[in-house]
Amino acid sequence: MMTGTDATASLTSTRPASAHPAPVRPAPAHPVELPERLRGFLSADPLSDVAGTGEQITIRLPFTADPLASFSGARGEDVTAAIARARRAQQAWAARSVRERAEVFLTLHDLVRRNEELLLDVVQAETGKARQHAYDEVLDSYNVSRFTALAAPRTLGASGRRGAVPGLTRTQVDHAPLGVIGFISPWNYPLSLGANDLIASLIAGNAVVHKPDSQTVLSAVLMRRLAIEAGLPRELWQLVPGDVAEVSDPLLGGVDGLSFTGSTAAGRSIAEAVAGRLIPVVLELGGKNAMIVCADADMDTAIDCALRGAFSSGGQLCLSIERIYVVGERYEEFVDRFVAAAEALVQGASFDYSHELGSLTSAQQVKKVHAHVEQARETGATVRCGGRLRTAAGPWMYAQTVLTDVTPEADLFAAETFGPVVSVYPAASDAEAIAAANSLSVGLNASVISASAAHGWQVAWQVEAGMVNINEAFAAVWGSIAAPSGGIKDSGLGHRHGTEALLAFTRTRSIARQSLLPLAPSRLLPAERFQQTMTTALAVMRALRMR
Repeated sequence: MMTGTDATASLTSTRPASAHPAPVRPAPAHPVELPERLRGFLSADPLSDVAGTGEQITIRLPFTADPLASFSGARGEDVTAAIARARRAQQAWAARSVRERAEVFLTLHDLVRRNEELLLDVVQAETGKARQHAYDEVLDSYNVSRFTALAAPRTLGASGRRGAVPGLTRTQVDHAPLGVIGFISPWNYPLSLGANDLIASLIAGNAVVHKPDSQTVLSAVLMRRLAIEAGLPRELWQLVPGDVAEVSDPLLGGVDGLSFTGSTAAGRSIAEAVAGRLIPVVLELGGKNAMIVCADADMDTAIDCALRGAFSSGGQLCLSIERIYVVGERYEEFVDRFVAAAEALVQGASFDYSHELGSLTSAQQVKKVHAHVEQARETGATVRCGGRLRTAAGPWMYAQTVLTDVTPEADLFAAETFGPVVSVYPAASDAEAIAAANSLSVGLNASVISASAAHGWQVAWQVEAGMVNINEAFAAVWGSIAAPSGGIKDSGLGHRHGTEALLAFTRTRSIARQSLLPLAPSRLLPAERFQQTMTTALAVMRALRMR
C-alpha cells in the first residue's frame, strides 16, 4: 500500500501540529476573478474525462480557498477497468512506427503554444503559484515534447552491435514497450511532473494509467485533451485520480512499470509493494537541497540564484534550495543582501505577471510550513524575515522566510519543508560546506556559486546530488533536457529526461545471427583447434582495441 491519502500526503510532515497553529481561511483583501479563458474551460465540463465512481472530491482555488471544481474519485474497480482499456489500446499503438508515435508529440508542441495562456491559467488555479513560475512548466512542456520526439527514432530503433566474432556474428538490439505504465504524480508541478513525464513512455509504445494528485486533475485533463487533439488515441492515457486507499492496490498490482514522485517514505513503500513482481520502477523522492556560495562568488549572482532557488513556486518545488552555506568572510554580507532582496519580492494573487510570489497550495501545506518555522524558532533559530502568514493577500499566503542560527534540533534542519523557507549557515572552507551539504541521506539537487569556472566544477563534482548546477539554482540541469534528471541516495531511483527516460519502460532485447561456423568446437574446427583459433582471434581484437 502507498502511504498517506493522496500524492499530497507524501509531502506532509509527520510531526504534531505547531503549538501556534496557522489560520487558514480569512478572505483575501481583493477578490480574484478567474480569466475568461479559464471560465470557458471550466464550463465545458472538463472533469467528465475522469471516469470515477467514488466519493466527490473538490479542487480548491488556493488564492481564495473557494471551490473550483469537483469530480468523483476513482475506486478500485475503476482502476482495474482503466488498465484493461489501456492494455487494449496499447497493442495497436505499439504496432505504429516510432516516428509515427513521435509525430503526435511534435504536434502537441504546437498545440501547447496555441493554448499557452489557458495552460498557465489552469496551473495557477490549481497550485496558486505566480504566473512566471507556472510558465516554467509550460517551458518544460516545449522542451520535453520536442527533445523526446526527435530523439526517439534513433534511441528506440534497432541498432547493430559488434558481434562475438566479427564477420561471423551479426548482433542487433531493440527496445520493446512494456505495456501499461502507472504514473503517480504530485500536485506541485502538475505539467512537469505529471503530463510531461508521460511523454517518453507513450512514445516508447506504452499506454499509461495516470493518478494525478486530486488537487491538480484539471492540468492533466487539459494536457490529455491536447494530446488527443494531436493524434493520441483516447484510451491510451487513462486518468484515475482518487483516494490512495482505493487506487493503490489495483494500480500497483496491474501495471507493467511504475513512476512515482513524492516522499522517500512513500517511495520505499511502493518499491516494496511491487518488488515481488520485478517490474521497473522510477522514483523521484524527497530532498533537502543545498547551495554552496564559494568565497570567490559574484555576490549579485549568488543573491539572484538564491532567490530563485528558495522561492520559485513558493518553495513548493522538489528542487528548491532549503539550505545555503556561505564560505569565508562574506556570510553577513550575503545574509543582509539576501534578506533585503527576499523582502522586496512582491507576493499576491493574480492571473498576470504583477506578482513574483504566489500562494501555498493547501491549508495542509500552510500548517506544515508554519509548524516548521515555529519549531525552529523555539529551538534557537533567528527569523531574519518572514515567518508569518500574509492573510490579507490570501488564506494560504506565507511570507518568504530566511532563517539563521538553525540548530540540529529543528525539524527543518534536515527535513524537507516544501515552502518559501530557507536557512543560511556560515562555512569556514569549501571542505566544510561540502561536508555539510553531503551530511544528509538525501541527494536530489544542489547549487554551487563561484566566479571561477574551474573552481565551480571542482566543488560541484564533490557534491552528492543527482543534479548539480553551477551559477544557477535548478534550471541549468533541468533545462538541459538531453541530460537525465534524478536523485541519488534516498532521493530516488532512475531518471526522467534524456534518452534514459525513453528507455526506462522498455524491454531491451538482443538478437544475434551466427554464420559459417558455430561458436563451439565442430567437425571443421575440433576442440583443440577451436581453442587456438579463438585465443588468437581475441588477441588480435585486443591489439586492434576492438571493443
